Amino acid sequence: MYDKYGLFIDGEWRAASDGSTATVASPVTERSLGEAPTATLEDAQAALAAAERGLAAWRAKSAFERADALHAIADEMTRRQDEAARMITLETGKPIAQSGREWVLATDQFRWYAEEARRIYGRIIESRVPGGRFEVLHEPIGVVAAFTAWNFPAALVARKIAPALAAGCSAILRPSSQTPGVAMVMIDCLRAGRLPTGTVGLLVGSTATTYVPLMASALVRKVSLTGSTRVGQQMLRDAADTVKKVSMELGGNAPLIVFDDADIETALNVSVPTKYANAGQVCVTPDRFFIHEKVHDAFVDGFVARAKALKLGDGLDPTVQMGPLINSRRLDEIEKIVVDAEKAGARIAAGGRRSPAFNSGHFFEPTVLTDVADDMTVFAEENFGPVAAITRFSSEEEVLGRANASKMGLSAYAFTRDAGRARRVVATLKAGMVGINSFALAASEAPFGGTNHSGMGREGGAEGIRDYLDTKLAQVVF
Repeated sequence: MYDKYGLFIDGEWRAASDGSTATVASPVTERSLGEAPTATLEDAQAALAAAERGLAAWRAKSAFERADALHAIADEMTRRQDEAARMITLETGKPIAQSGREWVLATDQFRWYAEEARRIYGRIIESRVPGGRFEVLHEPIGVVAAFTAWNFPAALVARKIAPALAAGCSAILRPSSQTPGVAMVMIDCLRAGRLPTGTVGLLVGSTATTYVPLMASALVRKVSLTGSTRVGQQMLRDAADTVKKVSMELGGNAPLIVFDDADIETALNVSVPTKYANAGQVCVTPDRFFIHEKVHDAFVDGFVARAKALKLGDGLDPTVQMGPLINSRRLDEIEKIVVDAEKAGARIAAGGRRSPAFNSGHFFEPTVLTDVADDMTVFAEENFGPVAAITRFSSEEEVLGRANASKMGLSAYAFTRDAGRARRVVATLKAGMVGINSFALAASEAPFGGTNHSGMGREGGAEGIRDYLDTKLAQVVF
């Protein structure tokens, strides 16, 4: 399946320099999808050299030329949407409809940043020096290294590559080794933009042969990561040696607060599909459910009924609503989290086990836990799986304090009909993004990102391009 692609270096697809490959397995069947090449140190050095040459040519293009190229890329992505959605589902197992929406979101990033390329504005400041003026300019930061996770293998790539290209940077992408095919399809679409050779590269392989040489290289001036907090912390240490600019979207552990004045049916109708999208393997999904004691029982009953009605299976089946976890390690971790929670006193209201309906694949039933205490692992840490952990609260002040009792700060949600309360909640919750009566936070036109241990920098919106630019001040006197 990966034979026609491979590593993308210096404008061409190629095998690893030593011919090495690694098996990519289906999370549905646990059988091989194909053999993907694994880069060597020699390949990484070749990609860096190509990116340096590509940068010189690409940054010389006008903003309007860069915009035209990104629009051409988006056109090609639209043309290949069905192919790409199928690849996403094959590698991640998520339902095909979710994969299609992800590819559209990825395409939107290129559309948005095509226009942002034209809006990289400088400014003029009056100088104190007679006959002088200050000019503020924005220039591409240089070669970018982008590291992406497997859970959104198209959207996460687009959020990094599109603004990098719009800014005039060259980029080397290192996607997850579990989802290389999606990155290959997207990089192939980039060829429609007729970018200068070397402007974009793709490396797939081990940490030692991809991450290490990219982070060690003084050529790389900017790194962007979507990954775990642990990996992000290590990246900050590694980036310090060459003083690279860093942006990162790390883990979450989002609270969902349902107040007693909320529209319970609306809250249920949107929270269940949101929680179990991609089998719960979403950084911004609600994990900690705080439900007001007056509506707790009704909410739990409605949530359990909807969770039990979800159809599990192969995401290529258009009737399937939830697919498997990505691998056996995640399956084991989720099972342990649920077992430990039950031992600690939580009640399993739905699911709580590997699905007995499948002889293969990493399927875990949509799970609902109630009577959860704040110090249980399932509540205190991101579970990154199809587990909704539910607890009660009695007052606004209490619940906001409990919701903020986390070192994570990616997203947070609340349902209420009270406009004043909504404003207080937005102001008080410690998160980079807050949804009120909505989970729709991811959009190309809006800045996406977290605070505290959930990361730094933003992807999307007018803010997203700033991390790929250096600011230059000139004092001009005549």
